[in-house]
Amino acid sequence: MRRLRRFSIQLLPIIALIGALIIGAVILYLQDVNVREAYTAMAVGAFGTKNGMADTLVKSIPLLFVALGIVIAYRGGVINIGAEGQLIMGALATTYFGVAYGDSLGPWIMIPMLILLGTAAGFVWGAIPGILKARLAVNEILTTIMLNQVAIQIAFFLLRGPMLDPDQVAQGTNVPQSARLPKVADLPRMRVLSQLFGFDQSTKDLGMADGWRKEFVGLFIDSSRLHTGLLVAILMAIVVWIFMWRTTIGYRIRAVGQNPAAARYAGINVQRYTVLALALSGALAGMAGAIEIVGLHHRMFEPTAVSAGYGFSGIVAALFGKLHPFGAIPASLLFGGLLVGGDKMQRAVQVPNVMITVLLGIIVLFVVSSDLWARRRMEKLEKEEVSG
Repeated sequence: MRRLRRFSIQLLPIIALIGALIIGAVILYLQDVNVREAYTAMAVGAFGTKNGMADTLVKSIPLLFVALGIVIAYRGGVINIGAEGQLIMGALATTYFGVAYGDSLGPWIMIPMLILLGTAAGFVWGAIPGILKARLAVNEILTTIMLNQVAIQIAFFLLRGPMLDPDQVAQGTNVPQSARLPKVADLPRMRVLSQLFGFDQSTKDLGMADGWRKEFVGLFIDSSRLHTGLLVAILMAIVVWIFMWRTTIGYRIRAVGQNPAAARYAGINVQRYTVLALALSGALAGMAGAIEIVGLHHRMFEPTAVSAGYGFSGIVAALFGKLHPFGAIPASLLFGGLLVGGDKMQRAVQVPNVMITVLLGIIVLFVVSSDLWARRRMEKLEKEEVSG
């Protein structure tokens, strides 16, 4: 019976997602929208075609990086609401050095270097609220949210001044964006990787019939927006799992998050690992910004468009994945699909853009609430097991 109750608690995020979709269906129905057509457009738009799947995976990449950072922060007992700003700072650092020095080195050195620079920028931006919390007991929720706005304003200042594209100045348009990174700094697309390993035949040459199988295979061997940042993100999920559950530092971070007083009694420097948890969380968000620049945009432009809400959606993906690196992978894929599918649904059934925002907001509310309820139910169940 207790195993069944534990299993039901683990299923709560999925139940919450289904409940949110049901509420969304009711709202769509009251708007005189064909619910079946709307949700079919969402599913097919996100997962039914090669381009749809490519867009879903492309959006899943920054979501996964941010979710992995959130996992570290939450396990360390701190809440990082500043991934948006950390992502922007990572993107800015990557763009600045890429434009300035991108032609000086080959791609095998330049691309890793740019990713590391973006990661370092996110690390520093995440360490600031960590230090404030550890040294001055300043609430990290407030500082991380405020630093988001600081990062946005820094980005606008640089994009309208030192980092403004010279072509924009010459044309007199002054659109706030940077120059394009040199081609040598472009992260390879998945098709290039397939060609490197000899899988360069198109789906047409392979004689595949129309259908999902053709679309899925074409995702990797035909032209698409999908880049190799996906492999980096999956690799980082493995690295985070090893770090958090197979190293002494990761154990200490989790110990501080579980019980700071007990960790301090055991000789663990609670302040140091609080700072480290937020800094590492920021580093992964900064890496997301770097990957977005070298893999997708190749230049910096309006900061809120680059971050695209990933810093907040990544929190929900982490919670949906039960704050585990491997759980964050399918959770990020799901929410990437919801973002892409929402856009497709809007065009298919002509619902207002605000309706998509409302639907995603309901999903966020349900998932976060289910996580809180699941934690309380698990604590109650563990107390019953101890007393019984």
